[in-house]
Amino acid sequence: MSVREPILHSVPIAELRPTQMTVGYREVAAKRKRWREIADADREAFLASHMIPVLLGPKKRRYLVDHHHLARALKEEGVENVLTTVVADLHHLEKDAFWVVADHRAWVHPYDADGVRRDVADLPKSIEDLADDPFRSLAGELRRSGGFAKDTTPFSEFLWADFLRRRIKRKDVKDDFSDALEEAMALARSKHAAYLPGWCGPHGD
Repeated sequence: MSVREPILHSVPIAELRPTQMTVGYREVAAKRKRWREIADADREAFLASHMIPVLLGPKKRRYLVDHHHLARALKEEGVENVLTTVVADLHHLEKDAFWVVADHRAWVHPYDADGVRRDVADLPKSIEDLADDPFRSLAGELRRSGGFAKDTTPFSEFLWADFLRRRIKRKDVKDDFSDALEEAMALARSKHAAYLPGWCGPHGD
């Protein structure tokens, strides 16, 4: 039995709808830097290997279920189109039913920059309207620094961001990111973080 190749669609980034309210702007900046380092001849291949997974929602709008940071970075770098692959075609559903399905499948994360859950009606309508959550940037850097392992749990880095938000002052993250990362690393190895996906702390009593 042959495996069907995913059907890819080239879509303007401006038309993509977010399923979360925030990104980490430091994370976006890092992805912009990475994009600028890619030779022009290799950029098409990069985009082909970083397809954006989307839901097809009411009115056949495309809703991102991952790669919000990359999409935002590419938009800021002047890239107009990306390749998307449809994870689920739900365009036949009424809007409220669509969001119920998205919520139950962990395809939407309507939490604001303070970690407060909001109504899906408050989700931004475009990638450019995503707000900054410095704790999401801190969580991303913590993972890259070995503070926790990459995990398939949906929005796992937002769970870590929420954990850090409750223990580190926002001002400290903005004023001295390196110090905040050191503090985050100590917290990540504590038993307080044991419930989080990808926890790498010490086991035993």
